[in-house]
Amino acid sequence: MNNPHTLTEWATRNGVSTMVLTELVLLMTDQPQHVNAPRSTNGEAFVQSQVLLEAPRVGARLWRNNVGACEDKTGRIIRYGLANESKAQNQICKSSDLIGIKPILITHDMVGSTIGQFVAREVKRPGWSYKGVGREVPQLNYLQIVTALGGDAQFVTGEGSL
Repeated sequence: MNNPHTLTEWATRNGVSTMVLTELVLLMTDQPQHVNAPRSTNGEAFVQSQVLLEAPRVGARLWRNNVGACEDKTGRIIRYGLANESKAQNQICKSSDLIGIKPILITHDMVGSTIGQFVAREVKRPGWSYKGVGREVPQLNYLQIVTALGGDAQFVTGEGSL
């Protein structure tokens, strides 16, 4: 399909919902959501697998956002992951474990248009609650920045968090 707007326009004319259209596109692409099976059901890996499995059901795409730094063979520090341009920045604002996009149908003046909303999920073990210690504060800072700019960001502790 050369023109993605053609399919979207067809779906709108025929009353096909955004979620159904997204599901169709996901079924037709070569990019299935891969999830590694966790070894236990009480850790972050289990929660992450649940959220990754849930994403396509609501038309979303999520990817793991590894964040860190390492030294290359010349001794230079290489930083990777979102919002990680410097150690100082990372201590104030830590980007989320899962980053993605989900379709949002616009109402009123843009009826029928679909936009992609930025999604960020900071994965925590089942039963976790925010205490405002350690990494939690810069993680919350990142979630608040995303939310303030119109994104969808939150801590998650299990399925049903998308």
